[in-house]
Amino acid sequence: MKGTERSTVSLRDWMIPVVVVFSTAMAGHVLAPLDAAARDLEGRYANSPLKSWFESLHSSKGACCSDADGTALSDVDWESKDGHYRVRIMDQWWDVPDEAVIKEPNRVGRTMVWPIYYWVVGAPLRMEIRCFMPGSMT
Repeated sequence: MKGTERSTVSLRDWMIPVVVVFSTAMAGHVLAPLDAAARDLEGRYANSPLKSWFESLHSSKGACCSDADGTALSDVDWESKDGHYRVRIMDQWWDVPDEAVIKEPNRVGRTMVWPIYYWVVGAPLRMEIRCFMPGSMT
């Protein structure tokens, strides 16, 4: 009996630090602040003459970040009707909230959207449009 008790105690003594270390590591990973850097990981937009303009863009919903975070749309993937916009992303049409529309002139000419995706396993895709900049539609 003493041999069984000794192995149970030593197993328990070993498991407590393992669980504490594992829990701390997982909590640190989950609770760590997300990297707010744009997706320009290669630095290919760093020398763009429009870089500072893109970084200054904002809608009533907040900052758009940069062109590296935005998605350029083809003319067939957006439309305007009765003063409101819709965009097609991932083969689905999404209404653009009026407060997401950028009010200043479009210096690049192409239509851009800055979506935020919310992925939940087993649930349909949810997306919020943070910024939208209409293009020339030619």
